[in-house]
Amino acid sequence: MISFASDNYAPAHPKVLEKLQQVNIGHVPAYGADQYTKTAIELIQNSLGAPKAEVFFVFNGTGANVVSISNVVNSWNSIICAETAHINVDEGGAPEKIMGTKLVDLKTEDGKLTPELIAPIFVRMGDQHTSQPNLISITQSTEMGTVYTTDEIKALADFAHQHQAFLHVDGARISNAAVSLNKKFDEIITKTNVDFLSLGGTKNGLLGAEAVVILNSNLAKNTPWIRKSSMQLASKHRYLAAQFLAFFEEDLWMQNASHANKMASKLRSSIENNPKITLTQKTQANAVFAILDPKDIEKLQKEFHFYVWNSNTNEVRWMCSWDTEPAAVESFASAINSL
Repeated sequence: MISFASDNYAPAHPKVLEKLQQVNIGHVPAYGADQYTKTAIELIQNSLGAPKAEVFFVFNGTGANVVSISNVVNSWNSIICAETAHINVDEGGAPEKIMGTKLVDLKTEDGKLTPELIAPIFVRMGDQHTSQPNLISITQSTEMGTVYTTDEIKALADFAHQHQAFLHVDGARISNAAVSLNKKFDEIITKTNVDFLSLGGTKNGLLGAEAVVILNSNLAKNTPWIRKSSMQLASKHRYLAAQFLAFFEEDLWMQNASHANKMASKLRSSIENNPKITLTQKTQANAVFAILDPKDIEKLQKEFHFYVWNSNTNEVRWMCSWDTEPAAVESFASAINSL
């Protein structure tokens, strides 16, 4: 069955598997004390234009988010996020369980936060009787497939810092956002004054690896212990690092994300003139959101795999991946339009 369910469904890119094979030779130091890890960290620092950034490889996106925000969030703090944020609805309550913290989730139409939306939360600061917000977490690209501009990120970072808070970016699909904006990572992260980045790779061709990037090294003093106690420190660490070597050495991240975004754009353009389809979000990265008749959804799901995003409104989500074939998009679009 052709899948438009999730970019997590896609296989690992052959170049990633090839790199894993290349490092699978002999004995090397464990727990990140190897040359592959050192080189991968340098590649990420160079890509971000941040030679003093601290980089910690972890197993998955939830781990990256929890390890990132654990550096500055205490049990009496609160984290501000969009209602649709992955940390809010897709991580099994991990932030609350591990840190004992409070999530303040705000309703948005497009998955994006703004300083105006956040401002009312910063009240009763210094009042011991209420949770103290000290971190804003945004997703880039968002769970709704939309993308923050650099100015929008900078405005959120400035707002956070003016209120003695921090900005975290859940970058599970950061590559797709960068391609959409036609910018490099340093432009959308470092130059916008982001404090913490969960640098995603698994959704964009890696076998299973993410990175915690802390732009201000002063905030990373406890991260080694946070990562270890969060069960995110790999013993055979070279295999995580190797995936990021493949990701950055020849800009594989850009190639993969460009293709996924292009396929999503192709899908949208093939169906957007259909009067029976209501497109609900801008297609800025690798996702298309639409509302269909529930009977049509049922028919399509017999041949194609995808998720119903909101069963109350019959909104569906169609995701494209680094390996999505143009022919698959054409076949899917034809099936949609035929209904």
